[in-house]
Amino acid sequence: MKILISFFFIITMVYSSDATIEVIKKVDSLPYIAVEDSSIDYNDRFKMKFFKSVVSDLTVISLFNVDRHYRYVEYDADEVVYENKDMNYVLRYKLSEYNNALNIEVKIISNKEVVFSKNYKINDKSMYMFLSHTIAYDINEFMGKPSVEWMKRKVIFSRVTGPQKSEIVIADYTLSYQHVAVKGGFNLFPKWANKNQTAFYYSSLDDVKPTLKHVDIRTAKSKVIKSSDGMMICSDVSEDGSKLLLTMAPAGQPDVYLYDVKSRVAKKVTRYSGIDVGAQFMDDDTIVFVSDRMGYPNIFSKRFDSTGVEQMVYYGKSNAACSTHGQYIVYKSRETSNSFSGNTFNLHLISTETDFIRRLTAVGVNEFPRFSKDGDAIIFIKNYMSQSSIGIIRLNHNKNYLFPLKYGKVQSMDW
Repeated sequence: MKILISFFFIITMVYSSDATIEVIKKVDSLPYIAVEDSSIDYNDRFKMKFFKSVVSDLTVISLFNVDRHYRYVEYDADEVVYENKDMNYVLRYKLSEYNNALNIEVKIISNKEVVFSKNYKINDKSMYMFLSHTIAYDINEFMGKPSVEWMKRKVIFSRVTGPQKSEIVIADYTLSYQHVAVKGGFNLFPKWANKNQTAFYYSSLDDVKPTLKHVDIRTAKSKVIKSSDGMMICSDVSEDGSKLLLTMAPAGQPDVYLYDVKSRVAKKVTRYSGIDVGAQFMDDDTIVFVSDRMGYPNIFSKRFDSTGVEQMVYYGKSNAACSTHGQYIVYKSRETSNSFSGNTFNLHLISTETDFIRRLTAVGVNEFPRFSKDGDAIIFIKNYMSQSSIGIIRLNHNKNYLFPLKYGKVQSMDW
């Protein structure tokens, strides 16, 4: 019974001076930008998809009021289109095909001057959205703002497609690009194996015992890492990829284990008669994890060289699914307790150095938060009104963006 409870426990589970304090920016204070298409190749459908991707990315970087009207003009035209004459900035791009590759020329015009220009190329046009993300990243750099490197990273998630059926999908953060990496069977909890995103781990529930597997994306080769009775989940990977935090229950009791990739040895980290799951590295010496040692799920921390634990969260009576970055912890908390209808689970942000708590979401079931590597943003899963979506929270800009999944339900993910 504890194993079943533990699975439910896990499955349901940037910076100003203090990111827990909301940063409110008036929309009117942002400069205006419009987008002009000068493409000479590709059909109208593809050109419109690229235009929408650029507009979406410009919106997400949160530096502009973005005009969403589509307008066409010659790339070398001396003037912007009439409707854009009062814009602070105009982004103009040209799509063209050369040697079967997608080529993009980009420039930004401000006060009739070209203030930014760059060329891009990708061999597979089906991955056009990554060029769009890179353009937005470069514009953010040009504007001198904190890095949004996370826009160029891939998201990996488990999509439940039916009873005891799921697939592991690699996507961009908007879900415009999706590649099914593992299909067939019941495969959950994917986790990137390294910061270069060339491999990943996932839990397979199709074997005699729950099994942790490793997939090398470059070679498509899969190998078994470890199996365990009851439970086998990789909840976090160290920065250098040499250590894993596992949740295992070989004797029916779920605990946190530290696994050394090179020696293939798993060392037990927590020893408690209840449930300890979902650990995350806080630094080289400390982890945070979810435990019911207070009679309800809550967030605790523990040093590897100590037997003691410290309670990290004092708000909420059902807290789970945490992620850390520096002094900050984001976690999921149940806000309602309805016996006959759906409950609301929101994300909250705390700092280990202050008493502030910042609620990041408002409605629905919001879970599996993950900080970007630079702490600028949080990605999460939102389930609301029978719709499963990937959400992005821009902490410094106090803005949330949702990207719905076309079918299936997101079970868990990593960034």
